[in-house]
Amino acid sequence: MERRYEHLSLEERCTIARLHEAGQTYREIATAMDRSASTICREMKRNRGAQVGYKPAYAEEQSWARRWRGSRLERQPELRAAVLERLAAGHSPEQVCGRLRLERGCDVLSAESIYRFIYGQIRRTDDTDWRNYLPRRKYKRGYRRPRKARSPMHLIPRRRAISERPAEVLERAGGGHWEADLMLFSHPGDVLLVSQERASRLLLASRHPGKSAAPIVEQMHRNFATLPPPLRRSVTFDNGAEFSHHHRLVDSLSMQTYFCDAHSPWQKGGIENAIGRLRRLLPRKTAPGLLTQKQIDGVVNRYNHTPRKCLGFKTPAECFSSHLLHFKCESTPSLRSG
Repeated sequence: MERRYEHLSLEERCTIARLHEAGQTYREIATAMDRSASTICREMKRNRGAQVGYKPAYAEEQSWARRWRGSRLERQPELRAAVLERLAAGHSPEQVCGRLRLERGCDVLSAESIYRFIYGQIRRTDDTDWRNYLPRRKYKRGYRRPRKARSPMHLIPRRRAISERPAEVLERAGGGHWEADLMLFSHPGDVLLVSQERASRLLLASRHPGKSAAPIVEQMHRNFATLPPPLRRSVTFDNGAEFSHHHRLVDSLSMQTYFCDAHSPWQKGGIENAIGRLRRLLPRKTAPGLLTQKQIDGVVNRYNHTPRKCLGFKTPAECFSSHLLHFKCESTPSLRSG
């Protein structure tokens, strides 16, 4: 019975390369692979490189290059004219192929063949008008990452970068330095304004009907105005437009404000961690509009009275109270002397 010839596969070419490097002859390689010696000899002569020698990947490319006869649309002018006419009418390559299959009762060509033909013409002729045959008219194939939303940094007046923040803030050496952010939920609308003191990890939170800048900075002013000046020295934000009125804190409370670098929320990791802990009690699917401020205060109170390892298992409320007591004791002698 006559044996049918099959082209060598990439795995077989890898075997040829391995046995050839081991010093075996063409006949020995052919015997090991159950192939004729002439097949191995022809493969080694036709598909080896003058400089690289015999490499399986290179041999595979050379073999495919010899079998390539050009695009079917290049070899069949009538088919090419029919395809280009439908593409010019606004049909996509997939629609063209499907319609031809419906009309002729068999597969004529694939959408991939059309795409390769169009982009091949663009490369060979440097004529970008060929892209007008395609629905999206892209110059190159492939997935393109969506353009990142432009950071609103340029919309924040009197913005100070986090690089200008004193080193003691990063080291949590003293109290009075805060971080603030918004806690968002799946339901559009209400958000939580969350602030955390960096040294004690004390948390403040309040509900807001939206992300408008003016109400948010007013609430922060109310929160910080009740504290002594040494406990409201600075606050760090991200670059959200909701904090664009930050300068009101600077003007009215002499509280310095700093902003993280673009796309770097980790630079205010304390508040990010706090929001993650609040998610245990207020998951993202929670509807904040149904929560009362009393319920929110209950969640925050539970947070502030939970022992923390980073505080030596003291609670944030205990640490902040010690800071508050310390500053009161320092201010008492000055009041008496006055």
